[in-house]
Amino acid sequence: MSAAQPAIRRSALQTAIRRAGQALAGSQAQAGYWWADLTADSTLESDYLLMLLWLHPPRNGVWSPPEPGKVARAVASILARQNEDGGFSIYPQGPSEISASVKAYFALKLAGIPVTDPRLERLRDRILALGGIQATNSYVKLNLGLFGLYPREHTPTVPPEIMLLGRLIYEVSSWTRAIVIPLAIVHSLNPRRPVPAGFTLDELWKPGVSPAPRWNPKLVSWRNFFLCADRLLKWWERHGSRPLRSHAIRKAEAWMLERTQHSDGLGAIYPPMQYIIFAMDALGYAPDNPHRVEAVRQFLRLMVDDERGLFFQPCFSVVWDTAIAAFALGEAGVATEEQLARCGTWLLSKEVRRPGDWMVKRPRLEPSGWYFEFANEFYPDIDDTAMVLLGLRHARAHDQPAQLAAEKRAVAWLLGMQSGDGGWAAFDADNNHQFLSHVPFADHNAMLDPTCPDITGRVIEALAASGVPKSHPAIRRGVEYLLRTQQPDGSWFGRWGVNYVYGTFLALRGLRAAGYDDREAEVLRAGEWLRSIQNADGGWGESCASYDEGCYVQAPSTASQTAWAVLGLLAGGDTTSQSVHRGQAYLTATQRQDGQWDEDLATGTGFPRVFYLTYHMYRNAFPLLALAEYSRLAAANEEGL
Repeated sequence: MSAAQPAIRRSALQTAIRRAGQALAGSQAQAGYWWADLTADSTLESDYLLMLLWLHPPRNGVWSPPEPGKVARAVASILARQNEDGGFSIYPQGPSEISASVKAYFALKLAGIPVTDPRLERLRDRILALGGIQATNSYVKLNLGLFGLYPREHTPTVPPEIMLLGRLIYEVSSWTRAIVIPLAIVHSLNPRRPVPAGFTLDELWKPGVSPAPRWNPKLVSWRNFFLCADRLLKWWERHGSRPLRSHAIRKAEAWMLERTQHSDGLGAIYPPMQYIIFAMDALGYAPDNPHRVEAVRQFLRLMVDDERGLFFQPCFSVVWDTAIAAFALGEAGVATEEQLARCGTWLLSKEVRRPGDWMVKRPRLEPSGWYFEFANEFYPDIDDTAMVLLGLRHARAHDQPAQLAAEKRAVAWLLGMQSGDGGWAAFDADNNHQFLSHVPFADHNAMLDPTCPDITGRVIEALAASGVPKSHPAIRRGVEYLLRTQQPDGSWFGRWGVNYVYGTFLALRGLRAAGYDDREAEVLRAGEWLRSIQNADGGWGESCASYDEGCYVQAPSTASQTAWAVLGLLAGGDTTSQSVHRGQAYLTATQRQDGQWDEDLATGTGFPRVFYLTYHMYRNAFPLLALAEYSRLAAANEEGL
């Protein structure tokens, strides 16, 4: 190798870092934050049309929705994602999935596409091949049941009386309670909404398949227990105490309204923001009621309708995007001091200082932490708080004493939110009663909020970066948790990113921050696993199907997953292997001239096996972070450059 070659490689790497940094820094809002699109599958647009039918029922059997142009653009958005086999997937390039397909069929037929249209014919055939409408998840059945399109007796009961059972509602995940409580109001009031004259979904029923939920062949099981309980609840709906039900509904209503305060809508995420509109309507709130007007306004803010088409974001990822961008830019040293100061000042304005649902389990903790969106005061989350603390290592706010005080509070909050098993979850502590996953309406695969390696690794890194000693009991327990949850092949499961590549990179960063020796077997096995799954082009990719298979499933290389793998290898002490060099070369070679990267696949996770996310910030921020760290760690080894 000539002496000039390392210098050329180093020059190309520095050019890539500079271009990436300029592109990312240049997208900062004047207020100091970064905010990119967050997109998902076609179910959001399909549910939008269902909501329009709810709010604007047919007259004389004819449905005339307001703003028909938006309906047409929503239809175009749905159809743009139809698979060749006629169905709809829940992640880009994924197989057709039954619930997404039935939702799309309902929306397209409702919007006026005739059943003889070849697109609907192919979709119908695919739905029947996937098991028919009977095979959809409980939320599809509940939604269709509101319009008499699925038998109510075969949909799960969602009783508002759950509000009277002490803290039981806080034993399910924060997003589940935000969905279930307004849905319980709607379900209990049992409104029968009309559909256009002659509108049915009869053609989606698979012959010979019962619409009733399936019992577990094993007689004694939690599944069968809850199905028996569901029968009792259905009896209670017919014969139970009306005053008690009315009391439960009022309590659910008060809970729901309280959590719209200081928030971008209930839970600040799409499903509860839609269900609260249904609940207010069912409760008799007039269209001009201020609570209802605000709920509709917040929901419609999720809509993007521009030259790219019409689509909905499931929520706003602005605090998350900002923290990641600040950390990447700070590590790369490519943002100005004033840019980072404005960022730090904006982040300080988003610190939570009010009690939230998390206080049910941790009543003595002082409120702190950060949420995901522009406003969601009841639900600061552990992952965002850790990422913000990392971003604040570089984003020094204009008011330094205020920043130091906020960081101190946030560290104490993170320490207090550690679960009993040593790990950290997303929103709650010790939210892990597995038997609740068998409740009939729990098939969104996210009934609980258990601890996970990806968040645990990031929290350990953030605590260590914030000055918590490596010998601190919380960090030691976190390390023990990571070692205990490592997969036999050396990887770690990733709950909030796809999937084992994400979990492994964050677990390794946590172990490094905790001072765990990179020559230990667990770290060596993880590095070997990452190297073993590298694609031929030098990058890394993992399919969302890995959640279905319970192991890594290869996919085309993506910028974000390649960056995660490189960061994981570097955290494991690998700065010289061909794998890490080829990963860096892949990122450098695939960078666009404008400093950004292309990425079409979903690498974020909402609910495993149910709902996936494409974070449009990931493709630019994580490669910048990986290249910057690679450059720094490999600087002493010019031959590697």
